[in-house]
This record gives sequence, structure tokens and C-alpha cells, in this order.
Amino acid sequence: MKIIGLTGGIASGKSTVARTLRELGATVIDADEIAHSVIEPGKPAWEDIVKKFGSHILKPDQTIDREKLGAIVFNDPELLQELNQITHPRVAEQLKHIITTMRIEQSHAILFLEVPLLYETHLERICDEVWVVWVDEETQIQRLMKRDNLSREDAIKRIDAQMSLDEKARRADVVIDNRSSLEETIAKATKYYNEILSRT
Repeated sequence: MKIIGLTGGIASGKSTVARTLRELGATVIDADEIAHSVIEPGKPAWEDIVKKFGSHILKPDQTIDREKLGAIVFNDPELLQELNQITHPRVAEQLKHIITTMRIEQSHAILFLEVPLLYETHLERICDEVWVVWVDEETQIQRLMKRDNLSREDAIKRIDAQMSLDEKARRADVVIDNRSSLEETIAKATKYYNEILSRT
């Protein structure tokens, strides 16, 4: 089985590339989906988060209000680190469990791990290669402001909480420049995926 890490920065277009890969027939595991599942009400991570941040971060249905929590942690690097220490090990554990199962059931599969904080959590170590979806910082700021209705200051705080896209691109095996049109990005992802198929 070939494992490819797919990462980028917030609002860099990683999800667009992941969607394209799924449409091409690739298996894509989304770490964000796993992150959502590990903080469901009653689960250990949920209990740890409520204990740390208080019940005021909960919605009426007891799910965590991610916007409220985000507003807290992105204004305090230490609290963000504490939140990551609660969630990241559990997400990594689930990812590794999925990979172990797939190695047995689909030993010839090409598996993409869509992980926003791939390098920050050192999950690149379990990948055969890494793809980074890259844009310049100003494009990233503008897209994030528009997507999440954030001020420029808040957008920059969220971007600065991650490793820079330039640094991720330096470490990557494949860099997909996502500054152009959607069609061009899809074409690039398709090209790189077909190159992998031709090598396997």
C-alpha cells in the first residue's frame, strides 16, 4: 500500500484537491472528520476539553461550539497547544488504526491522508510521500477572511498558528500551486495522481 500525506494551510485549497482525488478513485481519509468524531459528547477528548475550557463552550445539544472554542484558543498559543495535546494523539491513533486495517484488506491501495497539521504532528513519518497544496500568504489571508468571515487580524492569527506554507512546500515531494483557477488545480492534481498510477 502506498500512503501519501496531503496537506497545506488553512484556506489553501486542500479540500478541493482531496475532492478531486476521490473523484479519480483514490481513497482519502480526512483527519478533520476524525477530529470531529473524537470530540463528540461523552467521548474522552470531549470530557477533557469541557474540563479544561468549561461548559460555556457547549451548544444546547452538548456538542462543542467550534467557533467559540476557536475564538479562545487562537488568541492564546498556550491554550491552543493544550487543546492540541488533547485531540492530536487521539486523531493519530484513529488514523493508524485505519491504516493497519487497510493494509490487511486493501494491500495495493493508494491511500491519501488529508491532514492539515501533517508536519506539525509528525505524521509525515508514516507517509511514503507528501503533497502540499500551496498559495502565497496574501492569497491565503484573503481567502480565509472571505470563507470564515474573519477580520484580517483574526485570519493572520489562525494562519500563524500553523507552520508556514512556504516551509511545508520546501519539505514536500509534490507541490500543487493553487493560485490559479479551479480547473487548473484539478488538472494538476489529476496529472500527479495519474503519474502515481503509472508507477504502481
